[in-house]
Amino acid sequence: MIHWEHRHFQQNVQENLQEKGDPVVSLKPSAMFRYTSMRLGIFAGCFLAMWGLVYFRVVPAGLGASNLFWVVLLALIVSAPLSFVLLRKQREAMAVQVAERVDRAKERLAASQSQEDGAQKAAQDGV
Repeated sequence: MIHWEHRHFQQNVQENLQEKGDPVVSLKPSAMFRYTSMRLGIFAGCFLAMWGLVYFRVVPAGLGASNLFWVVLLALIVSAPLSFVLLRKQREAMAVQVAERVDRAKERLAASQSQEDGAQKAAQDGV
């Protein structure tokens, strides 16, 4: 019984989304997801490179038990400018995607406000 209700609920959600004209499933990954995963990948690569440099004593090690913190700090310092330069296209695509979402939200808000204004005017005219 629960399985049928869940499937029925999913079907209703998909029908409502199709009526609004929004795609039900997007096979294209989100620009924000791509940017974040690529940024994490660059950080992981920098972390491994810094770990190797510290291990082979090319870069000085941290004091005492702070070695891991030192390697993470070095990786952050190196990966930030690399991400800034290498991920410019992904950052711009993410900005466009966010701007489109904001525009759609503004349109829905304006439509909702106009419906409320119409309802209030009708209520005032009827009184």
